[in-house]
Amino acid sequence: MAGGTRLGRRISFGIKTTPAHTDYAEVLRVWREADRIDRIEHAWLWDHLPPLFGPPAGPTLEGWTTLAALAAATERIGLGLLVSNNRLRPPALLAKMAATVEAVSDGRLTVGLGMGPTAPAAGRPPASGPAARALAGYRALGIEPPSPGVGLARLAESCQVLRALWENASPTDFAGRHYRLAGARAAPRPARRLPLLIGGAGDGLLRVAAEHADLWNISGPPHSDVERIRERADKLDAACAEVGRDPREITRSVQTHVSYTDPAATRATVEALLTTGATHLVLSLPAPFPPNVAHWVTEQIIEPVLAGAAR
Repeated sequence: MAGGTRLGRRISFGIKTTPAHTDYAEVLRVWREADRIDRIEHAWLWDHLPPLFGPPAGPTLEGWTTLAALAAATERIGLGLLVSNNRLRPPALLAKMAATVEAVSDGRLTVGLGMGPTAPAAGRPPASGPAARALAGYRALGIEPPSPGVGLARLAESCQVLRALWENASPTDFAGRHYRLAGARAAPRPARRLPLLIGGAGDGLLRVAAEHADLWNISGPPHSDVERIRERADKLDAACAEVGRDPREITRSVQTHVSYTDPAATRATVEALLTTGATHLVLSLPAPFPPNVAHWVTEQIIEPVLAGAAR
């Protein structure tokens, strides 16, 4: 078995290679290396068009087309986006794209989905820091981010549309506030029930996750500390109770950044994250990616953490 267990729950590790300020050849190198390491069970990209860090004129690869290429170039590893930006594609298009990548990967896709950047609601302070940069970057491309309320409503409807198109053999009608279908078909449909991962931490988003997610992902340090993750996980449990769902049906996923210079600190962070109930761990690898980085992260972080969890 590739993973270990903690409190009766299986632990899995993955990597994330943010495709910004790097190129496809480098991402492919890391994924092919990881594909040969059983301890690394899944690999992820992000889904932003402008770079949200580093030089604003730097390169950023588009998420779904890059994912399709990597699906064709690998054989074993699970794959997906953390997370697909719901603002960028109508859900009917996303359903078709996901079904195609699922076919290319021969059944290895997890569909990650989130609201994407949102504009501050009326009366709220203007965005600052990375959020302001995201808004400016998308607006420069002619893409206006929605308000949080609209973004959340669109996300909830998208989850319903995706499930309907993936699973209904008959033509699908859908009459939502933001999306409408009339006799829609999305063949070929996936041969299995596609896992749906919802990413984010707000109260409304946790309600969407409680209703629709197979996995829930939250960003760990440096974006959220362990106590906040624990509090958000408890909030997800409460949301599940409200909708009549067993919270144990939702796998808890956390991503955190790897330090190449201080792997002991990363190990300590991951061990702390395990205490929140997270069992699906995503290690984000900063670019540039060192030689043999997948083997390094396995030896320095994954194997020691799994050994400790098994004790």
